[in-house]
Amino acid sequence: MTSARRRELADLIDGFTAVDAMEADHRARMIDLCRQPRDVLARDHFDPGHFTASAFVVAPDGRRLLLIHHRRLRRWLQPGGHIEPGDVGVLAAARREVREETGVSDLRLVALPFDLDVHAIPPAKGEPGHLHFDVRALFVAGSAQAVVGDGVTAVRWVPFDDVASIDSDASVMRAVGRLRAALR
Repeated sequence: MTSARRRELADLIDGFTAVDAMEADHRARMIDLCRQPRDVLARDHFDPGHFTASAFVVAPDGRRLLLIHHRRLRRWLQPGGHIEPGDVGVLAAARREVREETGVSDLRLVALPFDLDVHAIPPAKGEPGHLHFDVRALFVAGSAQAVVGDGVTAVRWVPFDDVASIDSDASVMRAVGRLRAALR
């Protein structure tokens, strides 16, 4: 990891204000990971894991969230994934992931980071189970046009009130609560 990308990442995490004990724990774990001498953005850094980038994308009407049905994890999540060597930083990675998975490219940045999350990824295809240290951006889309892209089986604009009724995860629900407060 270049020193510029490491510095950008550390600055983003350091500047994040946690609102509860869980977020404070995620932030502290990410700061510790940033201090490791190895490239913690590399997707083959498994002990304990590596950084990823994702995005919560709100529809232009401000009432719906763009979610993907993740092919491997088989649940509804925000677009996101690995930070690739060609990504200039976390923001570029989040934008690229949204574009690759949903076709949405007209994005206005609202916050980075909007949320921080540490979650377990099960073993697969010769990779051990490991953690994703996910730095999450918040965008508003310029259009509600979306298509099924890489690694996903479906894409939907889900009304905030309906997110709880689909097979999602707790971190998405936490973000919906934060979105409701931020977009009032």
